Amino acid sequence: MKKFITWTILLVLVVIGSVFSFYYFAVYEEGVMAGRVLSVTQRGMIFKTYEGKLSVESFGSLKGVSPLAETRDFSIESDQAEVIKALEEVAASGEHVNLRFIRRYKTFPWRGETKYFVTGVEKSKL
Repeated sequence: MKKFITWTILLVLVVIGSVFSFYYFAVYEEGVMAGRVLSVTQRGMIFKTYEGKLSVESFGSLKGVSPLAETRDFSIESDQAEVIKALEEVAASGEHVNLRFIRRYKTFPWRGETKYFVTGVEKSKL
């Protein structure tokens, strides 16, 4: 009976660890968002995370119509110092940029508030 309980506990721990690892490391989507970075901030009381807001407009897709605007929130992982610096620069200048991102399955408080994580910044040639 003792062996059965030990194996059951071990199996439960392995399953919990596997599920956590999947949600923590798995990438659901990769892509590019285009727009103007409105803000980049560091937030949090216990866990300091970098968050940003991107203004997405329909640039040139609808001729003769005023651009439709919406905003998207995104996070930046703390170890991405170059990305954070580039985002702060383009937020101050108001340049149109393409943001490379990955989308994860879950959010964790120490990682960021959103599922979208910016991994690279490319200045647009508009």
